[in-house]
Amino acid sequence: MTNNNELPPKTCEIDLLVTKKEDVQKVLKGKKTATRRNGRYADPGEIMVLEGKSFKVERVYKQTLGDVTDEIAVQEGYDTLEEYKNSILSFHPGMPWKADMQVWVHEFSQIQE
Repeated sequence: MTNNNELPPKTCEIDLLVTKKEDVQKVLKGKKTATRRNGRYADPGEIMVLEGKSFKVERVYKQTLGDVTDEIAVQEGYDTLEEYKNSILSFHPGMPWKADMQVWVHEFSQIQE
């Protein structure tokens, strides 16, 4: 895990963190509380707004795909690791699922207004 004080510069902006309609709906319903990306899209404390609702990025850290479990897949809005894995691979045709591939984890929670 990477210390928040040692995070490299972001590679993208937070408004691109969750963009697929299906994922946006999962976040709005509280079924998706994290997303994994190849790059870093947000800093801890940053606010993501989806359909007028605000979500605070709580943690940002690196993880390998081999560390993803069924429990982690639930954070992503899926019932099992296999379902999550199949979904990711369907968006990235030809990409292999490599256990040692590192991704950036962005965990967030809704801000109660």
